Amino acid sequence: MPDPVRAAKKRIPRPVKRAVRRAVRRYGEHTADARTLPDFLIIGTKRGGTTSVWNWLVRHPNVAPMFPALQQIKSPHYFDVHYQRGERWYRSHFPTEAALERAAQRTGIRPLTGEASPYYLFHPLAPERVQHTVPKARLIVLLRNPVDRAYSNYWERRGSNAEPLPTFEAAIDAEEERLAGETERILTEPGYRSYHHDWHSYLARGRYVEQLTGWLDRFGRDQVLVLPFDDLRRDANGAYRVVQEFLSLPVVEPPRLAHHNKLPVPPMAPATRARLVEYFRPWNARLTELLETPFDWDR
Repeated sequence: MPDPVRAAKKRIPRPVKRAVRRAVRRYGEHTADARTLPDFLIIGTKRGGTTSVWNWLVRHPNVAPMFPALQQIKSPHYFDVHYQRGERWYRSHFPTEAALERAAQRTGIRPLTGEASPYYLFHPLAPERVQHTVPKARLIVLLRNPVDRAYSNYWERRGSNAEPLPTFEAAIDAEEERLAGETERILTEPGYRSYHHDWHSYLARGRYVEQLTGWLDRFGRDQVLVLPFDDLRRDANGAYRVVQEFLSLPVVEPPRLAHHNKLPVPPMAPATRARLVEYFRPWNARLTELLETPFDWDR
């Protein structure tokens, strides 16, 4: 978004913003029958580069932003948090078919649409919901060393005042009790939102093989791109090229690929790192077996 537009938005009083957003959403729902559903979803993982890849894609000339474009929505969190609002509400966040057709007439290529929520990968009901609503959507998964992912996730939660425990060690020690029964309750009460499951799942989110199995069983390997976070850091252009090719987009080379949501964190205690390397070792081995791809995370 251009800086003058961003500055103008900041000057608008919050009650006015809320009223405008409600009106726009009502309009989107009223015109939902004319709107598309997403062609792709970036489903995770948390602190794994989801926001960076999303921002890279919405800069692509053949990717349409969510509606309204000025709001810069990354996800309506439909398949995790707001599923009870229904498909019309979900469609209200995407462009109309007519808008995509006009763009196709100008460029010769129908733009793709999509969204990105890192909670989708971890939410136990998301695979079934996505399969029901957009069974042909292409899915992008970004996986980060689970030790570093957990640590970064903790400090993000601390920064947003969502984590009251003063140390990472205390948080991971409390996780089993915090998450006890939460997955089962989500599965039996589909409208239930678990605060601990979403906000305090530092170790559980790093057991990637548990999460990916449900997605691969429903969508198959060809419909899911698994991209290591390290690839984004080492070669952003190369990773972006892989994503574009997976989505069958014309490959473009942007002038600069910025990494979003960087979070400086203090060094992790060596004993804690050693503990978590051992904790995740069997899970990483199962992930390697599932994907037939080695991950250099166990050192």
